[in-house]
Amino acid sequence: MKRKAVTKTITDVAFIALGAFIFALAVNLFVIPNDFGEGGVTGVTIILYYWLGWSPGLVNLIINGFLLIIGYRFLDKKTIIYTILAVAFNSLFLHLTEGWDIASTEKTVNAIFAGIFAGVGIGMIVRVGGTTAGTVILARLANKYLDWNISYGLLFFDVIVAVASLMVIEVENFMFTIVLLYVGTKVMDFIVEGLNPKKAVMIISKHQHTIAEQVNTAMDRGVTVLSGHGFYTKEAKEVLYIVISKQEVSQLKKIVKSADKDAFVTIHDVRDVFGEGFVDISK
Repeated sequence: MKRKAVTKTITDVAFIALGAFIFALAVNLFVIPNDFGEGGVTGVTIILYYWLGWSPGLVNLIINGFLLIIGYRFLDKKTIIYTILAVAFNSLFLHLTEGWDIASTEKTVNAIFAGIFAGVGIGMIVRVGGTTAGTVILARLANKYLDWNISYGLLFFDVIVAVASLMVIEVENFMFTIVLLYVGTKVMDFIVEGLNPKKAVMIISKHQHTIAEQVNTAMDRGVTVLSGHGFYTKEAKEVLYIVISKQEVSQLKKIVKSADKDAFVTIHDVRDVFGEGFVDISK
């Protein structure tokens, strides 16, 4: 068990490092060369870079160091440790990739790819339980205490910073900045919540015991039995409630079809699933 935990920690750190590298590429390959703005602390560092020529990597490390003090009071120990790693990797890769370029002058394409790279990078870090500090800490706090979607909370705070970049960039570049922030939000949303979407299934059948047994044995999934009754007939019914991955829907349909072709089945999209067999609710 301990070896498994160590392996998972190493994998998480690798994800954080790779995510930080991809995010650094978004900034140094697409954002700065095109005079775009950004959101969060990175947006502040870019404003200071355009205005005073200060290194984004160094400023990022200093500002996030202060913000970590705030996050330390509200976030769990694991998140704080992962955030420290993310900030360190972020600052390092922002410095190492400074001056890198890519042969592309089409601003629309560059804005889209800036959003894609930023969304993938931050999404990888958030997915394993870390943050890049700055507005990501605020977004995670909003998610924890207000149940905000992390990616949209991040967009909200990032837009506030992006508006401030109008002091040093042109209006057209600000418009491209909003595009890249929106693309980044959608990509991050996909990385954090959409790689393995879950489905909640409710089944009403006269052969519910057969279906439940097959789900337990063939799919290795738990089944919750809810008590209900028909409004018109007043007949008591047992309703099966099952949460599965999107990829398992086809297998479940086959099980239901073989047991009862007249079964009533509803399938719903599920945003977050916590508990045994899924994600630890403490994350």
